[in-house]
Amino acid sequence: MRHADDCMDPLRQQFIDFALQADVLRFGEFTTKAGRKSPYFFNAGLFNRGATLGRLARFYAQTLLAARDAGRVQFDMLFGPAYKGITLASATAVALAELGCDVPFAYNRKEAKDHGEGGVIVGGPLKGRVMIIDDVITAGTSVRESVYLIRDAGATPAGVLIALDRMERAGPDDALSAHSAVQEVEKLYDVPVVAIASLADLLAFINTEGDAALALQPYRAALAAYRSRYGA
Repeated sequence: MRHADDCMDPLRQQFIDFALQADVLRFGEFTTKAGRKSPYFFNAGLFNRGATLGRLARFYAQTLLAARDAGRVQFDMLFGPAYKGITLASATAVALAELGCDVPFAYNRKEAKDHGEGGVIVGGPLKGRVMIIDDVITAGTSVRESVYLIRDAGATPAGVLIALDRMERAGPDDALSAHSAVQEVEKLYDVPVVAIASLADLLAFINTEGDAALALQPYRAALAAYRSRYGA
């Protein structure tokens, strides 16, 4: 086996190890919303303690700053689509501030309020370049709604930041889409999608040394087969 430092970005390797320790990333046999049998399952909703949420937010913040420094994205504020994105965007804003990048954030309600401040947007006003923060992209519904809300406010969608890119095509097995959900979002809305880690990183992680990678060896063939069958 290879050492992690020889084949993986350290931040991505650390994130996968963290997700495994938090039992948010699980391996076995799971049925996805599309009815597929998947050898792994990632549920960011299980980052449900203060310590794990804080560490997750730091991974988001570090990934976003690295993408900014590499010239992939530029942003003035964050936006979290209801519901998971609300916690992720607010926590990431805190982590960014701790790293010296203090920006406003906002999120949407599912239904508009007709009293108080009213409307569907809570937090800072949507303006400038707005980065959308979410957990994963499957059908792209929350991204579509977020893009419309941002543009309706006169602001510009700057991109989407997610935890994990599954890198898989949608559709039935006999009519798979040409692109992954992430690629479709990038194509439809002309924005970059930045992920902390991806399915390719999971495969690379299993090939590294260490107890965590060793424990995942029984799932290596199934993961590779899933990537070969559904990967974009």
